[in-house]
Amino acid sequence: MSTRTGARSVPAGADGPSPGRPRRRRAAARLPVTLLLPALLGLAFLVLPLVGLLVRAPWSALPEQLTSPEVWEALRLSLFCATAATAVSLVLGVPLAWLLARTDFPGRRLVRALVTLPLVLPPVVGGVALLLVLGRRGIVGRWLDSAFGITLPFHTSGVVLAEAFVAMPFLVISVEGALRAADPRYEEAAATLGASRLTAFRRVTLPLIAPGIGAGAVLAWARALGEFGATITFAGNFPGKTQTMPLAVYLAMERDPEAAIALSLVLLLVSVAVLVGLRDRWMSTP
Repeated sequence: MSTRTGARSVPAGADGPSPGRPRRRRAAARLPVTLLLPALLGLAFLVLPLVGLLVRAPWSALPEQLTSPEVWEALRLSLFCATAATAVSLVLGVPLAWLLARTDFPGRRLVRALVTLPLVLPPVVGGVALLLVLGRRGIVGRWLDSAFGITLPFHTSGVVLAEAFVAMPFLVISVEGALRAADPRYEEAAATLGASRLTAFRRVTLPLIAPGIGAGAVLAWARALGEFGATITFAGNFPGKTQTMPLAVYLAMERDPEAAIALSLVLLLVSVAVLVGLRDRWMSTP
């Protein structure tokens, strides 16, 4: 089929001004040079340090570095504390996300802002805040010490609390988004069938938002594993007790750079594994 344009026969949709979709494709295919150069510089700025870490890694001595008692102790403590912090975030963060997503109360926007504040708060400031509240002379820590003999700072439990403080917002944001995307009519249907609110939440809501909870838990775990500022401020840096992998990297840079690189490679591997595991949920393209 063809259309007449003057004396020339032009196939439909070939060279003629067909509707906006081909135009958009052609416009999207153009590469503006003024944006391409800074984009490449930004990519190089983000990628080259990681490449440098891989290039300078002592691959021949890596097995020896990773099997040293200090590295394994820091790795064991980091994995334990990050997992415990994620568990604390799940127990406290999932109900908090449900409260923000499913209820309407005065000051909800303020509460949401306070929940997300640790995302932008400098970690060292978070550690100081924890110390003022939960330290031996803190607002709550003084009572815990006098009544129960519980001392949280400069202890492994302090590491868990510091990591949970900075990691929980990631879980809350993820679960709140999943709750807002879930259809509340399923919960209403369960309620009409006689299910209590707790039963509907446990039997209906949790299975619906399970992917969001899983993604938030992985993000929180990865954030807790890499926490440095709040940990060293609130829990200190004691080998075998509060020295996690980021703290071990910091100290190793002064006395054993190869060990610091080895620990950094482990953290890099964990970060890559997290991104690969979440790519279908957070990094998919239309």
